[in-house]
Amino acid sequence: MQEMIHQTAIISEKAVIGQNVRIGAYCVIGDKVNLADNVTLHSHVVIDGNTSVGENCEVFPFAALGLAPQHTRYDGEDSQLIIGKNNVMREYVTFHPGTAVGHMKTVIGDDNLFYVGSHIAHDCIVGNHVILANHVNVGGHVDIGDYAYFGGNSAVHPFIRIGSHSIIGGGTAVTADVIPFGLASGPRAALHGLNLVGLRRRGFSAAQISAVRGAYRQLFVQDGLFTDKLKQLKAEQGNDKMVSLLISFIEEGQDKNLCQPQK
Repeated sequence: MQEMIHQTAIISEKAVIGQNVRIGAYCVIGDKVNLADNVTLHSHVVIDGNTSVGENCEVFPFAALGLAPQHTRYDGEDSQLIIGKNNVMREYVTFHPGTAVGHMKTVIGDDNLFYVGSHIAHDCIVGNHVILANHVNVGGHVDIGDYAYFGGNSAVHPFIRIGSHSIIGGGTAVTADVIPFGLASGPRAALHGLNLVGLRRRGFSAAQISAVRGAYRQLFVQDGLFTDKLKQLKAEQGNDKMVSLLISFIEEGQDKNLCQPQK
């Protein structure tokens, strides 16, 4: 075990370190940190606070995980940062724990990839197989569904939901919820159709993709009141698994703004 921890690393005696963990030069590990088996920390990584890092995660130099959240109402509460397994966090990535005004925890799922300089703020919930390209900034209280992809230098406003299998274009500022399967881009995010390339790459059938395309046209292209179109879609195709995911996402966020196509 000792030969896998560099002699310059500073590790609290209270920290929990799993088997086959590699800790590089000048890393700093706090009292309440829990590193699961097969975690690799390259040099100059700082992990503090009530933070757990799941199996097989890899953290690159100058990443800072679990330090106090950037919130004016944070008062030192013992909130959590929970990171799942098989995540890769590249250089200068930052994750913050939750706050008492939110979930009291930030949760990162499994099999995610966080490129250089990306940031997940307090009280966020991130799903599985999510990719954040370089310097993506995610504000507090954001929910991100599975397989979402964020282009470089995009930013997400606090309290936004990003649906599963969606894609956010590079340099886009997201200020409203993005539907599952959606493609949103622009200086201010607008819907530009569906993430068809992503859906095909993930093995969705032609019939499944066709159902989503029909639902999108009915909701966002055809004339009429949105609430009426949603009600009709639910009555006609609510039993379709793909369409029901889209409908549920919209219904669960009826008190929130929804990203719309550009007029």
